[in-house]
Amino acid sequence: MDGLAVVDKAAGWTSHDVVAKARGILGTKKIGHSGTLDPDATGVLLLGVGKATRLLRFLSPLPKTYTGEVVLGLETDTLDASGTPTARWDMSSVTPEEVREEAAAFVGEIEQIPPMVSAVKVDGKRLHELARKGVEVEREPRKVTIHRLEVEPTDDPLVYRIEVECSSGTYIRTLAADLGGELGGGAHLRNLRRTAIGPHTLAEAKPLEDVEVQPMTAVVAHLDQVEIDHDTLLLVTQGRKLELVPHGHPVAVTFEGELAAVYERGRPQVVLMQPQDVVRQ
Repeated sequence: MDGLAVVDKAAGWTSHDVVAKARGILGTKKIGHSGTLDPDATGVLLLGVGKATRLLRFLSPLPKTYTGEVVLGLETDTLDASGTPTARWDMSSVTPEEVREEAAAFVGEIEQIPPMVSAVKVDGKRLHELARKGVEVEREPRKVTIHRLEVEPTDDPLVYRIEVECSSGTYIRTLAADLGGELGGGAHLRNLRRTAIGPHTLAEAKPLEDVEVQPMTAVVAHLDQVEIDHDTLLLVTQGRKLELVPHGHPVAVTFEGELAAVYERGRPQVVLMQPQDVVRQ
C-alpha cells in the first residue's frame, strides 16, 4: 500500500498519534506525516504511506491555509487557548476597522519569533521540551510570508474570525499574539483549523477511522509532470540524468500514468520504479 492519505485530524490528537493509529488501521508501519498540527488544532494532515514516505519532503514547502479565532485582551503562555493566562488588557474600545487595518500590515513577508511551544531546535533541544521545564530561551526571528489574511468580527466584540493563507513554517498563534500587540494589548488564538495544504483541502480529507490511500501521483500532484516512454523508463531505473526534465524545480516523472521518479535539475531525487518493473512492461 503506497500513496497519500489526507486526514481531517480531530482535536486532542498529536500528529504522532495520528500516524500511530493509521499504522494500525492500514496495517503498515511505513507511514509518516507532513506539516505537523498542534494537538488542539484540527484539519488537514497529510500522511505518506509506504513508498510515499520518501516523497514527504516535496510536500513540506507547500503553502497552508487556516481558519481560527483571535481573542483580544488575554495573552497566554502558549499563545493559544490551552495555555495559562499571563496578561490581560481592556481592549473593548478596539473597532473592527482598526483590527482590519492592523491585519493588513501583516500581509507580505514578515518576521516571526517561534513560540516556546514549537518544535524548533535551539542548541540541539526542542523549544517545547524546554518550555515544559519552565525554561525560556532567546529565539531568532524567522521570515515567513502571509499571502492573505482576512478578518471578520463575531458576536463577541473581543473575538475575530481569521482566515490565513501563508508560507510553510508560519505560526498562526504568533500571528494572533502579534496582532493583539499591534492593537495596543495582547491576544491569543483558539479553534485553529487547517483547511488546505497546497492543493489538498478539507474536501478530500477523511476522519482517521475512514482514511483512504490515494495513488502515488497524488503526493506530487502539485509538481509539473513529464510522461516518459519505455526506453526512457529504463534510464530512470538506472538513475540516469534526463535532459528532457526542466531544471530548477522538482518534476514528477510518470510512465503510463504511474509515478516512476521525481527529478530536480535533471537528476533523480527519488526513483520509485526498479529494473524489474521495466521487464514487466
